[in-house]
Amino acid sequence: MRRHVPAIRRGDQVSGQHDVWHKRWPLVIAGGVVMGAALGVRHVQGLFLTPVTIDHGWSRETFGLALALQNLLWGVAQPFTGMIADRFGSARVILAGLLVYALGLVVMAYAGTPGVYTLGTGVLVGIGLSGSAFGAVYGALSRLFPAERRSWALGVAGAIGGLGQFCTVPFVQTLMSGIGWVSTLIVLAVVMVVLAPLSAWLRDRPVGPASRLSGEASTQSIGAAIREALSHRGFWLLNFGFFACGFQLAFIAAHMPSYLLDKGLSARNASAALALIALANVIGTYLCGYLGDFLRRKYVLSAIYFIRSAAMAAFFLAPLTPASVYVFSFLMGLIWLGTVPLTNGLVSQVFGVRYIATLFGFVFFGHQLGSFLGVWLGGIVYDATHAYDALWYGAIALGIVAGLLHLPIDDERVARLDHPLAQPA
Repeated sequence: MRRHVPAIRRGDQVSGQHDVWHKRWPLVIAGGVVMGAALGVRHVQGLFLTPVTIDHGWSRETFGLALALQNLLWGVAQPFTGMIADRFGSARVILAGLLVYALGLVVMAYAGTPGVYTLGTGVLVGIGLSGSAFGAVYGALSRLFPAERRSWALGVAGAIGGLGQFCTVPFVQTLMSGIGWVSTLIVLAVVMVVLAPLSAWLRDRPVGPASRLSGEASTQSIGAAIREALSHRGFWLLNFGFFACGFQLAFIAAHMPSYLLDKGLSARNASAALALIALANVIGTYLCGYLGDFLRRKYVLSAIYFIRSAAMAAFFLAPLTPASVYVFSFLMGLIWLGTVPLTNGLVSQVFGVRYIATLFGFVFFGHQLGSFLGVWLGGIVYDATHAYDALWYGAIALGIVAGLLHLPIDDERVARLDHPLAQPA
């Protein structure tokens, strides 16, 4: 006897999609602003390296380890916050994430020892990011928008988030020059608390046995979904590829400001470089999300990694000038976070959106493991050699490997979704 699948009334489905599409801009703006604040503060962590280490008398390895733990714990926490979001909805997770983030910034400001500073920036901010950045926001939007509008929603929210990152750089630089780095962290904590109510706009409904918006009809448990993903070869390839992404971006964001200062450039050049990355990311994230509607996502991802490696090789081997820094920063910005909506879209394309926050959380752990090593090894290598050369070569090599790993990914939707009611992401 065939198993009965609950029917979805077409009128209800169309009505629900129309309602979401009618209020699309408040949804993507809320998601983008939350991500912009969370990722923007993370993006400028490198600006705090010099004043924090000088004021406290700490080594770069100490600062690098704290920031590396932030990336690692963000990744470790992401599958669990994803499970909570899939079970109880993303809005609660985002609200809690922003408040924990704010607490972490306060602890960073008043820390007197490396251990307390690591608790703030490494543990609390890391956990806060897992509830306020990609996983929770993209998971909510993936459920709130129907399949045919999903890439648009992720791309636009990512672009708004990138604009927030861009604005964070001059904002933080101005604050640090005027009131110092300690008071700057307190101001950033207040910003997180003020933005917390935006989580109400991202009140998604976890996908049940019959989802009106996604079109998926499944009684699959979360355990079965995880086992299904872990047995999929493409899921592992995506994890390994995303590892390289995290290594590259975390190393550049955390250590490039100090690298430029060591090479004789000014703090203004370093701040301008981070700002250009964030500005170009606004364009790049939207374009990458847009391309995901027309090209196979795995090929776009592969091209991004190859281009990154070529750009880093040219930047590192060519004479260093302000012009070369700005060209490199703009090019990297165009492909900075464009991997995230593409990767999220690829996961939902293959496995559906019912447990998208959880499954993307597992993929994102690979990204954050790479981020941990990119930041931590940057500090260790610099303290040992007084140079970052080995990290540049490593980042270039990892990008080439990631580009190759994405090519054989099987991006066909799993057989479980091959049902008249199921719709590809």
